[in-house]
Amino acid sequence: MEDRLTRQDWLTAALSTLARDGVAALRVEPLAKRLGVTKGSFYWHFADRPALLASVLAEWERRATDAVIDEVEAAGGDAAARLMNLFRIAATADGRLERAVRAWAATDAAAVAVQGRVDARRHAYLTAQFSGAGFADEEVVSRARIAYRWVMGGFVMDWDRPAEERRADAERLCAALLRRP
Repeated sequence: MEDRLTRQDWLTAALSTLARDGVAALRVEPLAKRLGVTKGSFYWHFADRPALLASVLAEWERRATDAVIDEVEAAGGDAAARLMNLFRIAATADGRLERAVRAWAATDAAAVAVQGRVDARRHAYLTAQFSGAGFADEEVVSRARIAYRWVMGGFVMDWDRPAEERRADAERLCAALLRRP
């Protein structure tokens, strides 16, 4: 088994651990134990714990931002349809990993930098969609901010509500943000 364990296996386990137990739980020995391998397997894929932490942040960025945007773009449609799809995806996301990374960023400069890049990329994507939906420049930024803050608030406040309720709320909010005054 150990010879078949990949770097991605380690990252998946690390992300799961981070979401469940926070960054302090990202230690080599407990992760190896969880995966049923020796610490040597870890060192085959990562130089040390800081390398793992940097890789975890990069993987979170990829999964929670790049992959989501790619999924929305692949589904197609106009800007309004892309926004609705994005809202649905965000509303039904688990949120534990998002909360864990943001808690980590409260005490770590590297996590702050990645979080800032992620926030900027997500906000830019939302802004582009509202612009594509035909809103005036002065409205685009405000609508994007409202949307992003709603999503982030949902990760903190609504995480325990059923996914279908969160999805319905997301659809209503998106429709309201797309309405013309």
